[in-house]
Amino acid sequence: MADLIVNGGKPLAGTISPSGNKNSVLPIFCATLLTDEPVHLVNVPDITDLDKLVTYLRSRGSSIDWNRAAGTMRLDHSGFSAGGADDELPADMRSSVLLYPGLLHRFRQIVIRSNTKGCSLGVREIDPHLEVLRALGADVSIGESIVVATPHGFAGGRHWLDYMSVTVTENFAMAAALAAGPSILMNAASEPHVQDLCSALVAMGAKIEGIGTSRLHVTGVDRLHGATIAINTDYHEVVTFLALGAITGGEVRVTDGLPHHFDLIVRAFAKLGVVIEHEGTTALVRAGQRLQIENPLTPNLLPKIEAAPWPYFSVDLLPLMIALSVRAEGTIHFWNKVYENGFSWMPELAKFGAHAVVSDPHRIIVFGNRPLRPAVVDSPYIIRAAVALTMVAAAIPGRSVVRNAEIIKRAHPRFVENLRSLGAELEWK
Repeated sequence: MADLIVNGGKPLAGTISPSGNKNSVLPIFCATLLTDEPVHLVNVPDITDLDKLVTYLRSRGSSIDWNRAAGTMRLDHSGFSAGGADDELPADMRSSVLLYPGLLHRFRQIVIRSNTKGCSLGVREIDPHLEVLRALGADVSIGESIVVATPHGFAGGRHWLDYMSVTVTENFAMAAALAAGPSILMNAASEPHVQDLCSALVAMGAKIEGIGTSRLHVTGVDRLHGATIAINTDYHEVVTFLALGAITGGEVRVTDGLPHHFDLIVRAFAKLGVVIEHEGTTALVRAGQRLQIENPLTPNLLPKIEAAPWPYFSVDLLPLMIALSVRAEGTIHFWNKVYENGFSWMPELAKFGAHAVVSDPHRIIVFGNRPLRPAVVDSPYIIRAAVALTMVAAAIPGRSVVRNAEIIKRAHPRFVENLRSLGAELEWK
Protein backbone atom coordinates (compact mmCIF):
# COMPACT_ATOMS: atom_id res chain seq x y z
CA MET A 1 0.00 0.00 0.00
CA ALA A 2 1.12 3.55 -0.72
CA ASP A 3 1.25 6.46 1.70
CA LEU A 4 0.26 10.07 0.96
CA ILE A 5 2.67 12.74 2.18
CA VAL A 6 0.79 16.02 2.63
CA ASN A 7 2.33 19.43 3.32
CA GLY A 8 -0.79 21.30 4.30
CA GLY A 9 -1.98 24.77 5.19
CA LYS A 10 -2.20 26.16 1.65
CA PRO A 11 -5.49 27.46 0.20
CA LEU A 12 -6.32 25.46 -2.93
CA ALA A 13 -7.47 27.35 -6.01
CA GLY A 14 -8.21 26.55 -9.63
CA THR A 15 -10.46 24.57 -11.93
CA ILE A 16 -10.91 20.79 -12.07
CA SER A 17 -12.62 18.57 -14.64
CA PRO A 18 -13.99 15.49 -12.85
CA SER A 19 -13.54 11.97 -14.14
CA GLY A 20 -16.25 9.55 -15.14
CA ASN A 21 -18.29 8.03 -12.34
CA LYS A 22 -16.68 4.87 -10.92
CA ASN A 23 -20.03 3.67 -9.62
CA SER A 24 -21.53 4.06 -13.11
CA VAL A 25 -18.77 2.65 -15.27
CA LEU A 26 -18.42 -0.63 -13.34
CA PRO A 27 -22.04 -1.86 -13.77
CA ILE A 28 -22.20 -0.51 -17.33
CA PHE A 29 -18.98 -2.35 -18.14
CA CYS A 30 -20.46 -5.57 -16.71
CA ALA A 31 -23.70 -5.01 -18.64
CA THR A 32 -21.79 -5.17 -21.93
CA LEU A 33 -21.51 -8.94 -21.32
CA LEU A 34 -25.21 -9.13 -22.21
CA THR A 35 -24.48 -8.59 -25.92
CA ASP A 36 -22.06 -9.93 -28.52
CA GLU A 37 -22.18 -6.70 -30.48
CA PRO A 38 -19.44 -4.07 -29.94
CA VAL A 39 -20.07 -1.45 -27.27
CA HIS A 40 -18.18 1.85 -27.12
CA LEU A 41 -17.74 3.65 -23.77
CA VAL A 42 -16.75 7.32 -23.50
CA ASN A 43 -15.38 9.26 -20.48
CA VAL A 44 -14.02 6.07 -18.90
CA PRO A 45 -12.05 6.67 -15.67
CA ASP A 46 -8.71 4.90 -15.24
CA ILE A 47 -9.41 3.21 -11.91
CA THR A 48 -8.05 0.04 -10.34
CA ASP A 49 -11.41 -1.76 -10.03
CA LEU A 50 -12.04 -1.39 -13.75
CA ASP A 51 -8.50 -2.58 -14.48
CA LYS A 52 -9.24 -5.83 -12.60
CA LEU A 53 -12.45 -6.41 -14.54
CA VAL A 54 -10.71 -5.72 -17.86
CA THR A 55 -7.97 -8.23 -16.99
CA TYR A 56 -10.58 -10.82 -16.00
CA LEU A 57 -12.62 -10.52 -19.21
CA ARG A 58 -9.58 -10.34 -21.50
CA SER A 59 -8.26 -13.57 -19.97
CA ARG A 60 -11.49 -15.23 -21.08
CA GLY A 61 -11.46 -14.05 -24.67
CA SER A 62 -13.07 -10.61 -24.67
CA SER A 63 -11.57 -8.02 -26.99
CA ILE A 64 -11.19 -4.76 -25.04
CA ASP A 65 -9.43 -1.75 -26.54
CA TRP A 66 -8.94 0.80 -23.75
CA ASN A 67 -7.42 4.16 -24.64
CA ARG A 68 -6.71 5.38 -21.13
CA ALA A 69 -5.45 8.79 -22.22
CA ALA A 70 -8.57 9.50 -24.28
CA GLY A 71 -10.91 7.84 -21.77
CA THR A 72 -12.49 5.60 -24.41
CA MET A 73 -13.09 1.86 -24.52
CA ARG A 74 -14.34 -0.55 -27.18
CA LEU A 75 -15.63 -3.93 -25.98
CA ASP A 76 -16.42 -7.02 -28.04
CA HIS A 77 -17.40 -10.15 -26.09
CA SER A 78 -18.18 -12.35 -29.08
CA GLY A 79 -15.08 -14.42 -28.26
CA PHE A 80 -15.80 -14.75 -24.54
CA SER A 81 -15.10 -18.34 -23.47
CA ALA A 82 -17.28 -20.54 -21.28
CA GLY A 83 -14.14 -22.16 -19.91
CA GLY A 84 -13.90 -19.55 -17.19
CA ALA A 85 -17.45 -19.79 -15.93
CA ASP A 86 -16.47 -21.76 -12.81
CA ASP A 87 -13.36 -19.72 -12.05
CA GLU A 88 -12.97 -17.32 -9.15
CA LEU A 89 -14.24 -13.83 -9.81
CA PRO A 90 -11.89 -10.87 -9.19
CA ALA A 91 -11.11 -10.76 -5.47
CA ASP A 92 -11.38 -7.83 -3.03
CA MET A 93 -13.89 -6.01 -5.20
CA ARG A 94 -17.57 -5.95 -4.40
CA SER A 95 -18.49 -4.90 -7.93
CA SER A 96 -17.58 -8.36 -9.27
CA VAL A 97 -21.08 -9.47 -8.17
CA LEU A 98 -22.27 -7.39 -11.11
CA LEU A 99 -20.85 -10.06 -13.43
CA TYR A 100 -23.51 -12.57 -12.31
CA PRO A 101 -26.25 -11.64 -14.86
CA GLY A 102 -23.85 -11.53 -17.82
CA LEU A 103 -22.20 -14.85 -16.92
CA LEU A 104 -25.56 -16.52 -16.31
CA HIS A 105 -26.89 -15.21 -19.61
CA ARG A 106 -23.93 -16.71 -21.44
CA PHE A 107 -23.21 -19.95 -19.60
CA ARG A 108 -26.45 -20.72 -17.71
CA GLN A 109 -24.45 -21.50 -14.57
CA ILE A 110 -21.94 -19.88 -12.23
CA VAL A 111 -20.15 -21.16 -9.15
CA ILE A 112 -19.53 -18.69 -6.34
CA ARG A 113 -16.62 -19.77 -4.16
CA SER A 114 -15.71 -16.56 -2.33
CA ASN A 115 -17.55 -13.68 -0.73
CA THR A 116 -16.32 -10.70 -2.70
CA LYS A 117 -16.03 -7.46 -0.80
CA GLY A 118 -15.22 -3.87 -1.58
CA CYS A 119 -14.08 -2.07 1.57
CA SER A 120 -14.27 -2.08 5.36
CA LEU A 121 -17.58 -0.27 5.80
CA GLY A 122 -19.45 -3.36 6.95
CA VAL A 123 -20.83 -6.73 6.00
CA ARG A 124 -21.84 -6.92 2.33
CA GLU A 125 -24.53 -9.55 1.95
CA ILE A 126 -24.72 -11.92 -0.98
CA ASP A 127 -28.19 -13.15 0.04
CA PRO A 128 -30.16 -10.30 -1.63
CA HIS A 129 -28.38 -11.01 -4.94
CA LEU A 130 -29.35 -14.67 -4.78
CA GLU A 131 -32.92 -13.77 -3.83
CA VAL A 132 -33.37 -11.46 -6.81
CA LEU A 133 -31.85 -14.03 -9.18
CA ARG A 134 -34.23 -16.66 -7.77
CA ALA A 135 -37.13 -14.27 -8.38
CA LEU A 136 -36.04 -14.11 -12.02
CA GLY A 137 -35.99 -17.87 -12.51
CA ALA A 138 -32.55 -18.96 -11.27
CA ASP A 139 -31.98 -22.18 -9.33
CA VAL A 140 -29.64 -21.72 -6.34
CA SER A 141 -27.91 -24.72 -4.74
CA ILE A 142 -25.90 -24.16 -1.58
CA GLY A 143 -23.11 -26.52 -0.49
CA GLU A 144 -19.38 -25.98 -0.14
CA SER A 145 -19.88 -23.59 -3.04
CA ILE A 146 -22.97 -21.77 -4.25
CA VAL A 147 -24.16 -22.90 -7.68
CA VAL A 148 -26.55 -20.59 -9.53
CA ALA A 149 -28.15 -21.92 -12.70
CA THR A 150 -30.56 -20.59 -15.31
CA PRO A 151 -31.01 -23.61 -17.61
CA HIS A 152 -33.82 -21.93 -19.54
CA GLY A 153 -32.60 -18.35 -19.21
CA PHE A 154 -34.08 -15.66 -16.99
CA ALA A 155 -37.84 -15.50 -16.45
CA GLY A 156 -39.88 -12.44 -15.62
CA GLY A 157 -40.78 -12.04 -11.97
CA ARG A 158 -41.69 -9.69 -9.16
CA HIS A 159 -39.49 -8.95 -6.14
CA TRP A 160 -39.59 -6.53 -3.20
CA LEU A 161 -36.18 -5.72 -1.71
CA ASP A 162 -35.69 -5.69 2.07
CA TYR A 163 -33.70 -2.48 1.63
CA MET A 164 -32.58 -0.27 -1.25
CA SER A 165 -29.43 -2.02 -2.44
CA VAL A 166 -27.62 -0.41 -5.36
CA THR A 167 -25.84 -3.51 -6.69
CA VAL A 168 -28.89 -5.75 -6.22
CA THR A 169 -31.03 -3.26 -8.15
CA GLU A 170 -28.41 -3.17 -10.88
CA ASN A 171 -28.30 -6.97 -11.08
CA PHE A 172 -32.10 -7.02 -11.30
CA ALA A 173 -32.08 -4.52 -14.18
CA MET A 174 -29.47 -6.50 -16.12
CA ALA A 175 -31.11 -9.89 -15.61
CA ALA A 176 -34.66 -8.64 -16.21
CA ALA A 177 -33.60 -6.90 -19.44
CA LEU A 178 -33.28 -10.33 -21.11
CA ALA A 179 -35.90 -12.22 -19.08
CA ALA A 180 -38.92 -13.84 -20.71
CA GLY A 181 -41.81 -11.57 -19.79
CA PRO A 182 -42.23 -8.51 -17.55
CA SER A 183 -40.47 -7.99 -14.22
CA ILE A 184 -41.08 -5.57 -11.34
CA LEU A 185 -38.71 -4.56 -8.56
CA MET A 186 -40.12 -2.73 -5.54
CA ASN A 187 -37.96 -0.71 -3.11
CA ALA A 188 -35.39 -0.32 -5.87
CA ALA A 189 -32.33 1.87 -5.36
CA SER A 190 -32.43 5.05 -7.45
CA GLU A 191 -28.94 6.59 -7.11
CA PRO A 192 -27.60 8.50 -10.13
CA HIS A 193 -25.31 5.58 -11.00
CA VAL A 194 -28.29 3.19 -10.96
CA GLN A 195 -30.06 5.57 -13.32
CA ASP A 196 -26.94 5.63 -15.52
CA LEU A 197 -26.92 1.84 -15.80
CA CYS A 198 -30.63 1.70 -16.66
CA SER A 199 -30.15 4.38 -19.31
CA ALA A 200 -27.22 2.42 -20.76
CA LEU A 201 -29.35 -0.73 -20.93
CA VAL A 202 -32.08 1.25 -22.71
CA ALA A 203 -29.46 2.46 -25.20
CA MET A 204 -28.67 -1.23 -25.82
CA GLY A 205 -32.32 -2.03 -26.48
CA ALA A 206 -33.78 -2.79 -23.04
CA LYS A 207 -37.30 -1.68 -22.07
CA ILE A 208 -37.22 -0.11 -18.58
CA GLU A 209 -39.81 2.12 -16.94
CA GLY A 210 -39.50 3.96 -13.64
CA ILE A 211 -35.85 4.94 -13.93
CA GLY A 212 -34.96 7.14 -10.96
CA THR A 213 -37.83 5.83 -8.82
CA SER A 214 -38.20 3.06 -6.25
CA ARG A 215 -40.26 0.91 -8.66
CA LEU A 216 -38.63 -0.51 -11.77
CA HIS A 217 -40.72 -2.20 -14.46
CA VAL A 218 -38.69 -4.10 -17.06
CA THR A 219 -40.12 -5.85 -20.10
CA GLY A 220 -37.63 -8.46 -21.26
CA VAL A 221 -36.38 -8.46 -24.85
CA ASP A 222 -34.85 -11.27 -26.92
CA ARG A 223 -31.49 -9.61 -27.34
CA LEU A 224 -29.50 -6.47 -26.61
CA HIS A 225 -27.41 -4.70 -29.23
CA GLY A 226 -24.30 -2.57 -29.28
CA ALA A 227 -24.29 1.13 -28.45
CA THR A 228 -22.10 4.13 -27.71
CA ILE A 229 -22.48 5.11 -24.06
CA ALA A 230 -21.02 8.18 -22.33
CA ILE A 231 -20.20 7.75 -18.63
CA ASN A 232 -21.55 10.68 -16.60
CA THR A 233 -19.15 12.66 -14.43
CA ASP A 234 -18.70 11.55 -10.83
CA TYR A 235 -20.71 13.76 -8.48
CA HIS A 236 -18.71 12.28 -5.60
CA GLU A 237 -15.56 13.71 -7.15
CA VAL A 238 -17.24 17.08 -7.75
CA VAL A 239 -18.13 17.24 -4.05
CA THR A 240 -14.63 16.08 -3.04
CA PHE A 241 -12.88 18.98 -4.73
CA LEU A 242 -15.44 21.52 -3.57
CA ALA A 243 -14.91 20.28 0.00
CA LEU A 244 -11.14 20.50 -0.40
CA GLY A 245 -11.51 24.09 -1.52
CA ALA A 246 -13.75 24.90 1.43
CA ILE A 247 -11.60 23.27 4.11
CA THR A 248 -8.45 25.04 2.90
CA GLY A 249 -10.15 28.42 2.41
CA GLY A 250 -9.54 28.46 -1.34
CA GLU A 251 -11.67 29.01 -4.44
CA VAL A 252 -12.25 25.86 -6.49
CA ARG A 253 -14.38 25.35 -9.59
CA VAL A 254 -15.42 21.93 -10.86
CA THR A 255 -16.75 21.69 -14.41
CA ASP A 256 -19.15 19.29 -16.12
CA GLY A 257 -21.34 18.57 -13.12
CA LEU A 258 -25.00 17.61 -12.97
CA PRO A 259 -26.64 20.42 -10.93
CA HIS A 260 -29.99 18.59 -10.65
CA HIS A 261 -28.28 16.07 -8.34
CA PHE A 262 -27.00 18.74 -5.96
CA ASP A 263 -29.96 20.25 -4.09
CA LEU A 264 -29.46 18.21 -0.92
CA ILE A 265 -25.69 18.29 -1.23
CA VAL A 266 -25.73 22.10 -1.36
CA ARG A 267 -27.91 22.14 1.78
CA ALA A 268 -25.46 19.85 3.60
CA PHE A 269 -22.60 22.23 2.78
CA ALA A 270 -24.74 25.13 4.00
CA LYS A 271 -25.16 23.45 7.40
CA LEU A 272 -21.39 23.84 7.75
CA GLY A 273 -21.35 27.46 6.59
CA VAL A 274 -20.24 26.74 3.03
CA VAL A 275 -22.05 28.29 0.07
CA ILE A 276 -21.90 26.26 -3.16
CA GLU A 277 -22.80 28.08 -6.37
CA HIS A 278 -23.52 26.83 -9.86
CA GLU A 279 -22.71 28.62 -13.10
CA GLY A 280 -24.34 26.35 -15.65
CA THR A 281 -22.73 22.95 -15.14
CA THR A 282 -19.79 24.38 -13.19
CA ALA A 283 -19.95 24.17 -9.40
CA LEU A 284 -17.80 26.50 -7.31
CA VAL A 285 -16.87 27.34 -3.78
CA ARG A 286 -15.62 30.88 -3.15
CA ALA A 287 -12.47 31.66 -1.20
CA GLY A 288 -12.37 32.66 2.45
CA GLN A 289 -15.70 31.25 3.61
CA ARG A 290 -16.10 31.06 7.37
CA LEU A 291 -16.91 27.54 8.47
CA GLN A 292 -19.77 27.96 10.92
CA ILE A 293 -22.21 25.19 11.82
CA GLU A 294 -25.79 26.37 11.32
CA ASN A 295 -28.10 25.83 14.29
CA PRO A 296 -31.59 24.46 13.57
CA LEU A 297 -34.64 26.60 14.25
CA THR A 298 -36.02 23.91 16.57
CA PRO A 299 -34.56 24.61 20.04
CA ASN A 300 -32.61 22.00 22.02
CA LEU A 301 -31.66 19.98 18.94
CA LEU A 302 -28.19 19.50 17.49
CA PRO A 303 -27.63 20.30 13.83
CA LYS A 304 -27.67 17.02 11.93
CA ILE A 305 -26.65 15.49 8.61
CA GLU A 306 -28.29 12.12 7.92
CA ALA A 307 -27.01 9.77 5.26
CA ALA A 308 -29.00 6.90 3.75
CA PRO A 309 -29.87 5.50 0.29
CA TRP A 310 -30.73 8.06 -2.41
CA PRO A 311 -32.53 10.43 -2.42
CA TYR A 312 -31.11 10.92 1.09
CA PHE A 313 -27.69 12.50 1.43
CA SER A 314 -25.15 9.97 0.13
CA VAL A 315 -23.33 7.88 2.75
CA ASP A 316 -20.25 8.00 0.51
CA LEU A 317 -20.09 11.77 0.98
CA LEU A 318 -20.55 11.78 4.75
CA PRO A 319 -16.80 11.53 5.56
CA LEU A 320 -16.18 14.72 3.56
CA MET A 321 -18.74 16.61 5.65
CA ILE A 322 -17.17 15.21 8.82
CA ALA A 323 -13.78 16.52 7.72
CA LEU A 324 -15.28 19.96 7.09
CA SER A 325 -17.03 19.97 10.46
CA VAL A 326 -13.69 19.46 12.22
CA ARG A 327 -12.68 22.94 11.00
CA ALA A 328 -16.09 24.54 11.60
CA GLU A 329 -17.24 26.47 14.64
CA GLY A 330 -19.95 24.61 16.55
CA THR A 331 -21.25 21.11 17.21
CA ILE A 332 -23.00 18.75 14.80
CA HIS A 333 -24.47 15.25 14.76
CA PHE A 334 -23.80 12.80 11.89
CA TRP A 335 -25.95 9.73 11.30
CA ASN A 336 -24.89 6.95 8.91
CA LYS A 337 -28.00 4.83 8.46
CA VAL A 338 -26.35 2.23 6.23
CA TYR A 339 -22.92 1.01 7.34
CA GLU A 340 -22.09 -0.26 10.83
CA ASN A 341 -18.37 0.49 10.37
CA GLY A 342 -18.78 3.90 8.78
CA PHE A 343 -17.13 5.67 11.72
CA SER A 344 -14.35 3.17 12.46
CA TRP A 345 -11.76 5.77 11.45
CA MET A 346 -12.60 8.32 14.17
CA PRO A 347 -9.48 7.39 16.23
CA GLU A 348 -7.35 8.40 13.23
CA LEU A 349 -9.19 11.72 12.96
CA ALA A 350 -8.48 12.30 16.64
CA LYS A 351 -4.73 12.11 15.96
CA PHE A 352 -5.05 15.50 14.25
CA GLY A 353 -6.65 16.87 17.43
CA ALA A 354 -10.24 16.58 16.21
CA HIS A 355 -12.93 15.94 18.81
CA ALA A 356 -15.51 13.38 17.67
CA VAL A 357 -17.59 11.33 20.09
CA VAL A 358 -18.90 7.99 18.79
CA SER A 359 -22.44 7.62 20.14
CA ASP A 360 -22.98 4.16 18.58
CA PRO A 361 -21.86 2.39 15.37
CA HIS A 362 -24.10 4.64 13.27
CA ARG A 363 -23.88 8.06 14.97
CA ILE A 364 -21.20 10.53 16.02
CA ILE A 365 -21.08 14.06 17.40
CA VAL A 366 -18.30 16.38 16.23
CA PHE A 367 -17.18 19.32 18.35
CA GLY A 368 -15.62 21.56 15.74
CA ASN A 369 -12.81 24.10 15.58
CA ARG A 370 -10.53 22.40 18.10
CA PRO A 371 -6.77 23.09 17.76
CA LEU A 372 -5.37 20.83 15.04
CA ARG A 373 -1.85 19.58 14.43
CA PRO A 374 -0.08 17.58 11.69
CA ALA A 375 -0.13 13.85 12.26
CA VAL A 376 0.66 10.42 10.89
CA VAL A 377 -2.63 8.57 10.47
CA ASP A 378 -3.66 5.16 9.13
CA SER A 379 -6.36 5.09 6.49
CA PRO A 380 -8.99 2.36 6.77
CA TYR A 381 -9.96 0.45 3.64
CA ILE A 382 -12.71 3.02 2.96
CA ILE A 383 -12.30 5.32 -0.04
CA ARG A 384 -13.95 8.48 1.31
CA ALA A 385 -12.43 8.08 4.78
CA ALA A 386 -8.99 8.13 3.15
CA VAL A 387 -10.04 11.26 1.24
CA ALA A 388 -11.41 12.88 4.42
CA LEU A 389 -8.16 12.29 6.32
CA THR A 390 -6.28 13.82 3.38
CA MET A 391 -8.63 16.82 3.48
CA VAL A 392 -7.88 17.48 7.14
CA ALA A 393 -4.15 17.06 6.51
CA ALA A 394 -4.33 19.56 3.63
CA ALA A 395 -5.92 22.14 5.94
CA ILE A 396 -3.22 21.94 8.66
CA PRO A 397 0.14 23.71 8.20
CA GLY A 398 2.99 21.21 8.31
CA ARG A 399 3.75 17.68 7.17
CA SER A 400 1.20 14.91 7.66
CA VAL A 401 1.18 11.34 6.42
CA VAL A 402 -1.92 9.35 5.47
CA ARG A 403 -0.71 5.78 5.43
CA ASN A 404 -2.26 3.08 3.25
CA ALA A 405 -4.18 5.68 1.24
CA GLU A 406 -3.92 3.85 -2.07
CA ILE A 407 -7.59 2.91 -1.90
CA ILE A 408 -8.27 6.46 -3.12
CA LYS A 409 -7.16 5.28 -6.57
CA ARG A 410 -10.23 3.02 -6.70
CA ALA A 411 -12.38 6.11 -7.26
CA HIS A 412 -10.06 9.02 -8.13
CA PRO A 413 -7.68 8.17 -11.00
CA ARG A 414 -5.83 11.53 -10.88
CA PHE A 415 -6.30 12.53 -7.27
CA VAL A 416 -2.76 13.72 -6.56
CA GLU A 417 -2.33 15.32 -9.97
CA ASN A 418 -5.60 17.24 -9.60
CA LEU A 419 -4.69 18.46 -6.12
CA ARG A 420 -1.27 19.59 -7.31
CA SER A 421 -2.93 21.57 -10.09
CA LEU A 422 -4.84 23.41 -7.34
CA GLY A 423 -1.62 24.26 -5.51
CA ALA A 424 -1.47 21.42 -2.98
CA GLU A 425 1.84 19.88 -1.96
CA LEU A 426 1.47 16.12 -1.68
CA GLU A 427 2.96 12.97 -3.14
CA TRP A 428 2.70 9.21 -3.08
CA LYS A 429 5.44 7.37 -1.26
